[in-house]
Amino acid sequence: MQGKLHHLEARQQQGGQQPQSQSQSQSQSSSQSGTRSATSSSLSIPQSAPAGILTVTQPPQQSTSYYKVAQNQFITFGWNFSYILATPTHLTVSAVCENGNTYPVGPTDGIIPGTATSVVWDPFSYQTSHPNLPLAQAQYTLQIWGDGGPNAVRAPGVLTPNSALQFALYTPQAYTPIGSGWSCAGCSSAVSQHIAHPTFVGLIAALMVMFISGSVLMRRI
Repeated sequence: MQGKLHHLEARQQQGGQQPQSQSQSQSQSSSQSGTRSATSSSLSIPQSAPAGILTVTQPPQQSTSYYKVAQNQFITFGWNFSYILATPTHLTVSAVCENGNTYPVGPTDGIIPGTATSVVWDPFSYQTSHPNLPLAQAQYTLQIWGDGGPNAVRAPGVLTPNSALQFALYTPQAYTPIGSGWSCAGCSSAVSQHIAHPTFVGLIAALMVMFISGSVLMRRI
């Protein structure tokens, strides 16, 4: 009889523990769900927020800047951010030539941290390292974009791609001494233009008349 009672008490204890275990499991599940919800809500961006923008501050955008492709001639591009709520993991900076070629800007193939506000480019080093794709003497457009790529659409709090800055690159001509056969083609053409100009012809004619008249007067005296 006592054995039956012990067996009944054991079953009752097991039966009482089972609801408690389920209750703890439901509590933990609810807690995890609440944590995920809190995390998601902290990353959410209001649809009313303005799109993130990047504004280039160096060089000025009011006029086209010309840069020389030569040794130790570095180019610094600078910018600032506005309305960025989702910081990009990285930025891609490229120079798009008017001939269609695209070149990475910066020492890390155009990929820089998402929080960077400037990049320094050495076009001469790039030119030396990439002889198969040289930099043309032409006008370029600076393109900067975030994780969404160069064609990302405007979205609240997210960086909008920027391609507002234009600049130009040129390569200086090598120095050639006059004794080595250097000649100024522009100078000779300029002299020819001056000789053919009507004002110059009239001036020469007036001087000749004055010279002849003076000679005649001198002979009479």
